[in-house]
Amino acid sequence: MTMQAVFFPGDKKVEVREMEIPKPGQGEVLVQLKASAICRSDMSLYYGTSVFEGTKTGCTVPGHEPAGVIKEVGAGVANFKSGDRVAVYLALGCGECAHCKSGYKMFCKEFKCIGFDSHGGDADYMVVPEENCMRLPDEMSYITAAVSTDAVGTLYHAQKRMAISGRDTLVIFGMGPMGGAGVMIAKGLGATVIAVDMLDERLEIAKELGADYTLNGKNVDILAEIRKITNDRGADAAIDCSGSPFAENDALNSVRAHGRVAFIGENKELKIHPSEQLIRKQITVMGSWYFPIQEFDEIAEFIVRKQLPVEKLVTHTFTLEEAEKAFKLFDERKTEKAVFVWE
Repeated sequence: MTMQAVFFPGDKKVEVREMEIPKPGQGEVLVQLKASAICRSDMSLYYGTSVFEGTKTGCTVPGHEPAGVIKEVGAGVANFKSGDRVAVYLALGCGECAHCKSGYKMFCKEFKCIGFDSHGGDADYMVVPEENCMRLPDEMSYITAAVSTDAVGTLYHAQKRMAISGRDTLVIFGMGPMGGAGVMIAKGLGATVIAVDMLDERLEIAKELGADYTLNGKNVDILAEIRKITNDRGADAAIDCSGSPFAENDALNSVRAHGRVAFIGENKELKIHPSEQLIRKQITVMGSWYFPIQEFDEIAEFIVRKQLPVEKLVTHTFTLEEAEKAFKLFDERKTEKAVFVWE
């Protein structure tokens, strides 16, 4: 039996190839995919510049945000059965170290990433370890589940660590899918949300997702506007999802004394002024990356209970056969969150 799967030979080439449907081994399950989201980090595979070992030859199926239904279980699988609806956790670890046992598999010294080091979800089927399966509530769609494995889960975990609540005015910089997810979650937690971006279209979506204020950095002095909104106090908390050094500095400058800041957008280098921005305001700054696997039940329950409109983050859906078009449009930023879907 064969299936279709996406491969990146490099240099922005996309191939949809026939390959054998894999068989689940000891402790593994075969998942029939129903939704698989495209992420900005997939672009390193698309360009052929990925740093992951398993992707250097362009022989790995991408897709690290998948959801589907289990079709077959391997020997030794105890907690899942055929027919179970699941999302897939992207991090593979040794299973024995303190990080793996705490659920933070991505900090394991043997960390490998599904869709980079091993075959991912941009295919009709994928095999994953049972322990990487995250059960879906009946009320959750596959598209919502796929998007929740990264954008929503990451922003939920960050805001949980920041203790965001109804007492807070939170500024979120960067209204791509991560920032949009952050707006939804913050509103679910009861916060007042200020959304910042340079594109009016993104700010319109932020408004739809519940942002109380939207600020376009091209048109206004962001810090002055935040001071005005907060009666000159400064925001209680700020999250940067853009990775822009300008936004990261604005995040540090926008919060009040004892404020909290989280950096989520990736950035290799940043110049800051520790005395003025950190020390003399006694602010807390954290980096936040993904979420521990056991938190997914809590994330899923929150999405369902608060009826978060996660699918509004998705601007385009594609079939697997349209992979070349899907990645081209995504690369050209003509789509925001895009998802492969199967009937």
